[in-house]
Amino acid sequence: MAEPLLRVRDLQTHFDTKAGLVKAVDGVSFDVHEGEILGLVGESGSGKSLTALSVAGLLPDTAWITAGEVCVEGREVAGLTEAERRPLRGAVVGMVYQDPMTSLNPLMRVGRQIAEGLTAHGWTSADATERTLEVLAEVGMPSPRRVARSFPHQLSGGMRQRVLIASALAPRPRVLIADEPTTALDVTIQRQIVDLVRRLRDEYGLAVVWITHDLGVVARIADRVAVMYAGRVVEYADTRALFAAPQHPYSDGLLRSIPPMRGDDRGPLPQIGGVPVVPSRLPGGCPFGPRCAQRVEECDDEPPLLDRGDSRAACWVPRERWR
Repeated sequence: MAEPLLRVRDLQTHFDTKAGLVKAVDGVSFDVHEGEILGLVGESGSGKSLTALSVAGLLPDTAWITAGEVCVEGREVAGLTEAERRPLRGAVVGMVYQDPMTSLNPLMRVGRQIAEGLTAHGWTSADATERTLEVLAEVGMPSPRRVARSFPHQLSGGMRQRVLIASALAPRPRVLIADEPTTALDVTIQRQIVDLVRRLRDEYGLAVVWITHDLGVVARIADRVAVMYAGRVVEYADTRALFAAPQHPYSDGLLRSIPPMRGDDRGPLPQIGGVPVVPSRLPGGCPFGPRCAQRVEECDDEPPLLDRGDSRAACWVPRERWR
């Protein structure tokens, strides 16, 4: 198999807090190849967005990578200085954020905002303007010149999200990280954005990391899925395999919490018991242990990712032994 465009190995990221150093990302590993979409899922606080910021080199001042590797196109980037990272950020790794209204400057026309990112990477003003109109057309914007002259508040939510995607794609990156880009959109616009990213993935040969807590979106867009809990990947699987037979109790709980699309049974949805763990006070052994109905004595030791056929799961108890 070809070298992945994005390769992450044993990534560890710490936060400096009042409670001391907190390991918010703990040993995360995954690969994303050309033309592939990896879904990174988990509930709030699981470490999804911090993993993305670590990969993109956009960590806040209170956080830093303490161990592990991040390789883009075969080049190790985690240990680069800010000056060394700057030419890669945007030009090689593009980022799409969750909320366009906080990501776009309300006082600048959107065309100027897209072009500004290009000129920062050495494009001439004329070439940046031409590429801005081109990429707005590529993301399906009607009348790209009119849109380029618009301020963010003059566009709909779906159009603003397309502007963010256009801005990320304008320098023609190889890797695209999308951090919950459809969360604030209605279902119809969500579908349009998902179809857009899949089409652009095919056209550009992008490697895409799609971060979300919405498993319905994951089912439509992702080729493979990494399920995160307490800063760790607890299951890594082909999307079809995950939805057919999840191999970690946490993944199973997430899938069981999805409302049924058909049927007359509208009773209470199954829930995952307990509350998410606090990163500064992790339990010993398996971090999901206190909430897990499958807990056994072996769970006092933290499990690694174990082969489960089409999946790898951090669980000592195989699915066929679940109660």
